[in-house]
Amino acid sequence: MYIKELKFSLWADFIERDYLDNEFKELIKKGLVNGATSNPAIFKNAILNSSAYKTQLESLSGLSAKEKYESVAIYDIQKAADILRELYDKGDDGFVSIEVDPYLCDDAKATISEGKRLFAQIDRPNVMIKVPATSSGYEAMEELTAVGIPVNATLIFKKEQAISCANAFASGIAKHGSVVDTVISIFVSRVDRAIDATLAQKGVEVALSGIYNTADIYAQIESMKVDGCRALFASTGVKDDSLPAYYYIEKLVAYNSVNTAPIDTIKAYHDNGSKTVLLPISQDIINTHFMKIKEAGINLDEVLDGQIKDGLDAFKDAFKDILEAL
Repeated sequence: MYIKELKFSLWADFIERDYLDNEFKELIKKGLVNGATSNPAIFKNAILNSSAYKTQLESLSGLSAKEKYESVAIYDIQKAADILRELYDKGDDGFVSIEVDPYLCDDAKATISEGKRLFAQIDRPNVMIKVPATSSGYEAMEELTAVGIPVNATLIFKKEQAISCANAFASGIAKHGSVVDTVISIFVSRVDRAIDATLAQKGVEVALSGIYNTADIYAQIESMKVDGCRALFASTGVKDDSLPAYYYIEKLVAYNSVNTAPIDTIKAYHDNGSKTVLLPISQDIINTHFMKIKEAGINLDEVLDGQIKDGLDAFKDAFKDILEAL
């Protein structure tokens, strides 16, 4: 744990082969990270921009584009899982996540099949299968946890999504008969980027909506007390130069939680960020800010729905770009 007494973890939101062989090991050794996450956009940047994959890809001629992608991704995930295994064996997280094909987000059976297949092929206990929080995704989350597969529920922007994820995990664990590690990944900074320009015009304080929305969802997850389930704060990199690089880590230090962030963000937080616990946040404070959003003419519910769609589309586009390039 990054802060052991809080059960507060930092996971690196990055995967790339040379990095895994070098800097990633140093970050673990220094205690800066105790897990890792990936998504199609991360693998797109790694596979298409790093020379580390050239030799393996040349050996995969004759395979389909998706088979090539999976071969490369599985190799990296296995490598990351092996590097993290010592932490996992000590009960200090040590998880790495891999996402199912985002084009399967509305097909529960296909998501379940692919999740089980990837977990079996990777063959490491400290791998989380990442599943988008859609109606079909909830069904897949329940089935995967029911057979003991750790799951990372991703693209959560709304409390209703988190409740559905937690209920799916609770049902799956009940079927499995023992605790399965799960996380519910709440996306933070994208909310601010979507509405801050309008809020600023209306004189409403910015860079708070994502924090308060996340705090609201975090409180809901904690209240449901699903064994092995934690809130994970994602999309915590900063695009606004007026904010400290570590802003979305510092503002979301919370008991029993994970923050996955870009490497430079984690380093900046470690060097300069406050380690003070700031969650939970009073519901009155959250509701007051939500009212200001409404008074500014913003329908937050519609914005969040749009963010869910945009997030899925972005992962699909990244996946499509990888397959076309391969």
